[in-house]
Amino acid sequence: MLYFLLAVGLSIVFGLLRFVNFAHGAFYLFGAYTCYQAIQWGLNFWVVLAIGPVLVGFTAWLIERTVLRKVYNLPHEYHILFTLGLAMVIQELVILVWGPVGVNVAPPNVLNGVVIWGDFIYPKYRLFLISLTSFIALLIWLLLEKTRLGSIVRAGSESPEMVTLLSINVYKIFGLTFALGAATAGLAGVLAAPLRGVEPFMGIEALAIAFVVVVIGGMGSFSGALLGGLLVGVVQSVMSTMWPQGASLMIYVSMALVLLIRPNGLMGRAQ
Repeated sequence: MLYFLLAVGLSIVFGLLRFVNFAHGAFYLFGAYTCYQAIQWGLNFWVVLAIGPVLVGFTAWLIERTVLRKVYNLPHEYHILFTLGLAMVIQELVILVWGPVGVNVAPPNVLNGVVIWGDFIYPKYRLFLISLTSFIALLIWLLLEKTRLGSIVRAGSESPEMVTLLSINVYKIFGLTFALGAATAGLAGVLAAPLRGVEPFMGIEALAIAFVVVVIGGMGSFSGALLGGLLVGVVQSVMSTMWPQGASLMIYVSMALVLLIRPNGLMGRAQ
């Protein structure tokens, strides 16, 4: 479900903007360190869970509005160079402020311990994470399928020119979509902090997994991001038990197999 949160923002941004965002992992990193620093300041985890994604999304909106908008119409090479540069800047700022060594974030007290149902034993925090991200997935689906903004985003992913001809401020929609995508990555970072700790290079790993999930699920597809995230998570979990050394490798093998069978991804549309 964390992989879904990472991938859905990347997928939505690509679907509407046709913009490959290599800084997406950096927003995940920013969200994780926001969680760590806020807890160091004595803030409650639940407060951080609410304000962390908003802060990340607002930062992304400012970046999109002031800088990113100037490179939309340039070739994709410029998109890659700019967003890679942005990711490196954020990563180096994190190292300057918090250092190169990873740190731990404790889960809230109410979510410490495990749940025991007969022979089933599972950490409370992981059950909370699954439940919350499932609820977030439902909210994002409702936003995309049942609201005017969602209709514009879906229409824009099909034909941005037609949306512009309908007197809709497409750049405003672009900014909101980019902020939403970054906010979901920031939320994934906040939730991942108590689960796996926080370190400056976690954004690189997250970006690689997010791209794999998006490619498997299909570019620009919400349901594809959900299905791809679950598939990648299950493959990684099973292989971690059967062949720990090859768990990461099997993620990319799964992607290759899916592309051989369905070049547009499991839920992607042929162009």
